[in-house]
Formats: sequence, structure tokens, C-alpha cells
Amino acid sequence: MAESKPEENCALLEKQLRQKTAQLEAVTKEFEQFSHSVSHDLRAPLRALEGFAQILVEDHGPKLDAEGRRCVDILAASAHKATLLLEDLLLLSRLFRKPYAPKPAVMKDIVAQRAEELRAEAGPAQIKVGALPDSCVDGDLVGQLWTILLENAIKFSRAQPAPVIEVFGREEPERIVYGVRDNGIGFDPKYIGRLFGVFQRLNGDAEYPGRGIGLAMARRIVVRHGGEIWAEGQAGKGATFSFALPKPG
Repeated sequence: MAESKPEENCALLEKQLRQKTAQLEAVTKEFEQFSHSVSHDLRAPLRALEGFAQILVEDHGPKLDAEGRRCVDILAASAHKATLLLEDLLLLSRLFRKPYAPKPAVMKDIVAQRAEELRAEAGPAQIKVGALPDSCVDGDLVGQLWTILLENAIKFSRAQPAPVIEVFGREEPERIVYGVRDNGIGFDPKYIGRLFGVFQRLNGDAEYPGRGIGLAMARRIVVRHGGEIWAEGQAGKGATFSFALPKPG
């Protein structure tokens, strides 16, 4: 029996994924409509809040006492944060609308490119890339996925005297598993259910800034490929984020 070509495997995988995700189309459409509605309905008033807060400071600042100035600053900061959260929601919705185009991909090349782009941000962290099986993926989406996981590992291992980030992969009978392991601060397993939720954060802004959108996006990218994503970790003992994709063919 002749072996199927990678392109044929990709086409078969894409067909299977389209069949599996058909039930999600209605939910996706509803989410997109909600996002656009939020965009049109909330952007203008949020910008107005920021603008008028700035006018108060610039034109009437001397008339405000310390408490009045503090209240105006809180108003401006809150409006700005709400604007950023709105932009994150729209970014998340675009993941559903982006055309899905799986092709045979050399996964190690994708990871190497993303790791190189993060070299300055990584600082002293060592990024060790092990053997990674090739797969059939949308290169842009999976590249974004790797960036999210690597950035996450860099951020939460930065305080370690010798931060180490390991990228690994393995083949299983019906799927290919990839992951990123770090020796950072880890997390309490009792909060694992919150890790991939939108705007869910386990750490404060002061030490670990962020808005809680990255891992939610990572999950949606993996689901778009018909896979699953999960995390393992212990507080103070590092964390491992893994995802599995269907094996082509």
C-alpha cells in the first residue's frame, strides 16, 4: 500500500477538524458579534473618559486638591485599563476569524525563530530546544502559540539565579505532544482551573505584569488545531505547559 503524502495527510486532517468544529460555529459567530458590539459601543465612551480626565488634569489641575487629583488619576487609569481589556477581547475574537491553513511544518524551525525573537527579553535564561517531531499546522498560529508559552516561561523564571527553559516534544500513537518546561515560580495546583481563562491571573501586576490573555489565546489556538492543552506545576518548583495535536494521517 502506497504511503500518503504529507500534503494529503494535511488535507485529511483539515477535513476532519472542520467536521469536528462544525458545532462550534454558532458559538463562534455569537462571540464575534458580541466582540464587535463591545468594540463599537464601549470604545467611544472609554476614550471620552480618558480624554476628559486628561482635560481635568491639564486645565483644572491647580483647582483640585490632593484627593481630587487622586480621584482623577484613578479615573484615567481605570478607563485606560478597560480600553486595553477591550483590545484583548477583540484580539481573541480575531483568532476565530483568521483563516486556518495547515501545512507540513518543521516544528523545530518555528520554535528556533520565536526563541531568537525573544532573545533580548530572555536575558540570562537558557532556552534548550530538544527533539521536536514535525507536524501539520498553521505556521502563523502555532508560531504565536510558541511565543506565548516561551514568554510565559521567561517571565515566571526571571527571578531564578539560573533560569532554564526546556522545549520538548514526543510522538504518541495518535497524537504529537509538545511542551515548555521552566524552573520558575510555578503555581499552586488548586488554581489550575483558572490558568487558561480569559483575564484570569494568579500573580499581581507589580511583580509580574500582564492582563491574563496569553494562555487563553494559547488554548484557542490549540483547540483550533483539534488538540488540547494542559499545565503541571508546584509552587516554587517550576511549571510545564504541554499541548497535543492530532497526528496527520
